[in-house]
Amino acid sequence: MKLDLKKEPRVFGVKGHEIKDFGKISLDLDEMISFKTQSGKEYDFVAKEWGFYASPSINSRLIKEGFKTALVVNENNQLYVMVVEKDKIDIFKKYLKDNQDNKIICWLDEFFKEES
Repeated sequence: MKLDLKKEPRVFGVKGHEIKDFGKISLDLDEMISFKTQSGKEYDFVAKEWGFYASPSINSRLIKEGFKTALVVNENNQLYVMVVEKDKIDIFKKYLKDNQDNKIICWLDEFFKEES
């Protein structure tokens, strides 16, 4: 793994939101990086020879971590996969409405429920 972190982040705006770019992480094959929310939930990203596992299992691990996964489209017909903390769905829906009038196409985690 190689880190290319900035001493001062590059700051830019997107639809009224300030984004801070802190740099890049380069992963070698089969290396993983985990991201943690402020509430302690985790999201993993793994490099593979064919690309990336860009998400833990949507209908199992993410649910157990307390996330829902949405397929979203914006006003320009651009598609996004967004992972939302279950207890913050109202905040997420307000964000979608306030930003490019995004719409939820479906909740991906509801397609195939893991058997308990």
